[in-house]
Amino acid sequence: MSDYLNIVYSEEKRPYTDYPKQLAVYLFEKFGMQEKNYMLEIGCGRGEMLQNFKELGLDVQGIDLSPEAPSFNKNIEIKVANVEESALPYEDATFDIVYSKSVLEHLNSPERYMQEVFRVLKPKGIILTLVPDWEANYKTYFDDYTHKTPFTKVSLENIQKVHNFNNVKVFKFRQLPILWKYPILNYVSAAISPFVPVRTKNKFLRWSREIMLIGSARKP
Repeated sequence: MSDYLNIVYSEEKRPYTDYPKQLAVYLFEKFGMQEKNYMLEIGCGRGEMLQNFKELGLDVQGIDLSPEAPSFNKNIEIKVANVEESALPYEDATFDIVYSKSVLEHLNSPERYMQEVFRVLKPKGIILTLVPDWEANYKTYFDDYTHKTPFTKVSLENIQKVHNFNNVKVFKFRQLPILWKYPILNYVSAAISPFVPVRTKNKFLRWSREIMLIGSARKP
């Protein structure tokens, strides 16, 4: 995975936008995060979400498979590790929040991920997991050859319950900030999505069609 971020997530191919800031604010408010909560992001990449969570007052750390990840995050501690090959390099009961977006579906063994997240969370800590919804994205899911494990609403609920989390909740989510502010517009997106080309390059139309899952749960 050497140089993965510099190639796949180069600024030319994936320009920086204000979307991570909008998403961080939405999640911060939606899940009742508090200033000084200690957050770990697994699969932090360029660190855009971590930077924005930090600006909201969280204490943050990140971990990523790519060895170049620390170079993108000069003012945040980033560790390089593979969650499928070794334990997370943190003590038990360290974090208030463990967050990931578009990570779990890339793992051959998401069960190990759940075990390790459970271990490093404090009691009452929250796991927050965003993954593509297989039911909505199956036609393009394996366009990304690194996808390994599809998730549905049911399977994301069950993997958390099996690994002893409680207060498990999963809901479907479109990545359009206007829909977070005006949820009724989801009905408009749902109405037009069958007519949107599967691989459209128009981001607004693509995000009207594509659906993510947001899973949340707490460690007892």
